[in-house]
Amino acid sequence: MLSGTDRPVIGVLALQGDVREHLAALLELGADPVAVRRPEELAAVDGVVLPGGESTTIVKLAARSGLLGPLRSAVRSGLPAYGSCAGMILLADRILDAPPDQETIGGIDVTVRRNAFGRQIDSFESVVDLGLDGGPLHAVFIRAPWVEEAGEGVEVLGRVVGGAADGRIVAVRQGNLVATSFHPELTGDRRVHALFVDIVRSSVAAAHPAEQAGTAAGDERG
Repeated sequence: MLSGTDRPVIGVLALQGDVREHLAALLELGADPVAVRRPEELAAVDGVVLPGGESTTIVKLAARSGLLGPLRSAVRSGLPAYGSCAGMILLADRILDAPPDQETIGGIDVTVRRNAFGRQIDSFESVVDLGLDGGPLHAVFIRAPWVEEAGEGVEVLGRVVGGAADGRIVAVRQGNLVATSFHPELTGDRRVHALFVDIVRSSVAAAHPAEQAGTAAGDERG
């Protein structure tokens, strides 16, 4: 994709979940968001968001639409990806409490426990410290997973603060991949999406340094 760093094209996997909310958040932050339902749409983006929903259903729908294989290949090739809730499960290399035949996209060296915080009725809101400017973030958890174990190359971005789940890992990053247990698209706080948009912009700039240098030179002459 040859988009500029100013408006990177970021896809949202539009098979299930809070697709519209993620699209709106990305648009607010100056990205060019698009819904992704087919492999050719995935091939045209600079980054992709994997929204919440039901992870087993999303995988089945992705396989049926021909997206599962291309998603795996794209992530392994360095495509930036952000997964929220079920999206965290999809980006995990290992999952617990899952059906024995459940597949993932993989990419983040973590072990994730599905529905770790309980069933839908146990959904809750809490405070998560991500170390971002502006202080702790108010987070919404819905049938959320948590990270049971993170590999050495994984940066732990956030943990639950207080309550029975105090200290549980709920936000991680490995390279161009980010995942959270919670749903930042359901609040007005755009800091998690902003972090991901910055990752995508950096990825675009690194992939096309000559193009970006040309743009900078043009700006200087102007």
